[in-house]
Amino acid sequence: MTEQDIEDEYADLGATTQNAMDIAETSMDIVRQFVPDKTLADRIRQKSVHSMGDIEFQHLIECTGSDDVGDDEDAPVRAGARAVLEEATIVTDITMSKAGITGRGHNCEKRKAIGNGAELAKETGMTRTAASVLELDKQGVYDGAIAVIGNAPTAAFALADCIENGTRPAAIVATPVGFVKAEESRQRIREVSEAYDVPAITNVGRRGGSGLAAALTNELIHVAKDARTEDLELALDAETRAAQDGDHATEGEQ
Repeated sequence: MTEQDIEDEYADLGATTQNAMDIAETSMDIVRQFVPDKTLADRIRQKSVHSMGDIEFQHLIECTGSDDVGDDEDAPVRAGARAVLEEATIVTDITMSKAGITGRGHNCEKRKAIGNGAELAKETGMTRTAASVLELDKQGVYDGAIAVIGNAPTAAFALADCIENGTRPAAIVATPVGFVKAEESRQRIREVSEAYDVPAITNVGRRGGSGLAAALTNELIHVAKDARTEDLELALDAETRAAQDGDHATEGEQ
């Protein structure tokens, strides 16, 4: 396999050598023994397990909102992949989330919110991440973007407020971690996702973090790559995709 083959095939896993590719492939093969592999949402669950090193984490992933195909669990994956294909901006909350998102396999600009809104934070006393989200939203950055929040619950709360006020990201990946309002912030994202049909991938519980957010975003990039190379069709809902997978399995057994 050539270096370009590795670049194309494993942009989401970061492998750049044959040895790294073998490790990545073996790791995902192990994950697929425990996590279904029928829908696009399954791919997100697989990625969460791979990222967290925890088989049970698959049950903590929530996919909400809808796209032009439907409101099934694949909707945020389809929407995120389409946004990647359309070269939408990927906006993270902090530097760590941004650093974890691959620069390969897409032409999206990557931006971080932190570092904006310093005056607003000083004037109001709100966190820098919340102020940063509000400042970028004022500039229209989040409309049509892939919004990624991996660390700051206050950033998730701020983004939810922006959505209530009319902002429409193409897709959201929100996995802020912690013991103070982290779980509540993700619930808030799910609420506005459902209320305003904004596709979102979140998790329940206290766990999460920037590494998880970056990994899930990388899987959106990988799904987009598969759509670009016609290895999968985005215009299918989860039920149809799972049924097709079952048909293919049956054909293989004949």
